[in-house]
Amino acid sequence: MKTILWVTSAILVFVPLFGQTPPERPEFEVASIKPAPPLTGPTVNLGVHIDGAQYRVNSFALKDYIRIAYEVKDYQVVGPDWIGAERYDISAKIPAGGASRDKVHEMLQNLLADRFGLKLHRDHKEFPVYALVVAKGGLRMKETPPDSEADHAEALKAPVEVNVDGGPRGVGGSLGNGASFSFGDNKFEATKIDMSRMADMLSRFLDRPVVDMTELKGTYDLKLELTAEDYRAMLIRSAIAAGVTLPPEALRLLDGATDDSLHSALGALGLKLEPRKAPLEVLVVDHAEKTPTAN
Repeated sequence: MKTILWVTSAILVFVPLFGQTPPERPEFEVASIKPAPPLTGPTVNLGVHIDGAQYRVNSFALKDYIRIAYEVKDYQVVGPDWIGAERYDISAKIPAGGASRDKVHEMLQNLLADRFGLKLHRDHKEFPVYALVVAKGGLRMKETPPDSEADHAEALKAPVEVNVDGGPRGVGGSLGNGASFSFGDNKFEATKIDMSRMADMLSRFLDRPVVDMTELKGTYDLKLELTAEDYRAMLIRSAIAAGVTLPPEALRLLDGATDDSLHSALGALGLKLEPRKAPLEVLVVDHAEKTPTAN
């Protein structure tokens, strides 16, 4: 949101502006956008690579790109169903000299506006959510030791690498900076995961968004043991969230799903999911083209 300073003197308003040039619009030097193969096979492969020269993402939906560009959660992007189903590969070159994280986000915003004709506005919407909170008995898991200053500095310089693979036997991948997760064999495991990211992950496996309200700042290693029925329901929900087309018989397996074992496993760690309603900011897509303009 821009703050406008009103000045009563016309001289003070206009004289400093005379001869000024508008700030340069952050853009990738070149960018290629191509439709990705449909996620209809037994496996799903998603990936992100960002370094000082390249920005490459494969098989992300337009909704995912909007989420990344504007730094919001998946449930905060509201628009037609196709923005979560149609997938694209983006390969772009970052200008010489590199760019800050914020500038890369602005470059992606401008790319989406130029190629997809994306137009959106901000609003607020009330959601049924799960609040991830610390249970009354207190936290029962230990924070992972923080990286040394040297390791932290090196991590900031390293390329961003996020890779997720999924299939009938489960989902897993790296989340960058040593964080990872796996969801398979009736359990969810994570290393060096913070609670904000944990809430994001759980949102993919549940029937409503999960909002981090723990106020915990550290990272943790954790394991959640699940029943076969709850694991199956969560795996189906994650496939739906990834845009995978499932047969009706698979969707019927969600009927009667309780997630009781998940709640019990979180309780053993001193965490709790509380059903609530919360007004959250959303980005509403007013217009977007399915076919991006030529590269």
